[in-house]
Amino acid sequence: MHLYREFPPHPALAGHVACLWTSRAVPNGVPVRTRVLPDNCIDILWQDVSPLGKVAGMMSRPHHVELAQPVLTVAVRFLPGAARAFVDVPLTELQDGHPALADLWPRADAEALAAALWERERPTAQRLAIVEQALLARLHARAPARADALARAAVLRLEASGGGVRVEALADGLGVTRQHLATLFRERVGLPAKTFAMVCRFRRAHAALRGRDAAVDWARLAGDCGYYDQSHLIHAFRQFADATPESFLHTAP
Repeated sequence: MHLYREFPPHPALAGHVACLWTSRAVPNGVPVRTRVLPDNCIDILWQDVSPLGKVAGMMSRPHHVELAQPVLTVAVRFLPGAARAFVDVPLTELQDGHPALADLWPRADAEALAAALWERERPTAQRLAIVEQALLARLHARAPARADALARAAVLRLEASGGGVRVEALADGLGVTRQHLATLFRERVGLPAKTFAMVCRFRRAHAALRGRDAAVDWARLAGDCGYYDQSHLIHAFRQFADATPESFLHTAP
């Protein structure tokens, strides 16, 4: 059994946080297996079996998770390009990794937060509030940087285009050089701009397939999602999902 819920963030975090979420995995003798697909987001997760917390960096490939024991997770998912305000390292260092939060925050802060979350049983709402207060404290202690706003603007343009805008055009539209844009994405977003755009296209195609039946015009779907042809679409699914597009038909939305 695997129970997953999402919660809206505190209003003061809404410009940085997509959602908070909880997960309770109860294997009941059978390991719970989950395939996590790239979503252009960074998460911080706190688990009762790993209380100090860890960061899930930007993903350029799918990750396969297997849980053999009961696990309760409380987590925050940042908006693309927004996590840099809470993590004091270039986000490219986190790509496809899961470093311990205590290696990225002052250890005393990570330990205090873990103690507050797990020292005793608490309702879910209290645990979420504890996470939000820790995030608000870090946000208020940091002066906004112009690069943060530029990163968010770049991300929003890529997302609005479904990953269709070319990197050169994106840089021109933002009034920066392609080299500056590349540095911005490495430090403030966590993936190269080209890879971020590829994930945008994949997510668009994945969303279009979920819940559909077998009557799919694959060539049209590929074109609508920014792919050259069906072969290009299949390659993207193998890269980002370890699967074919057909495998996502008939699945629940």
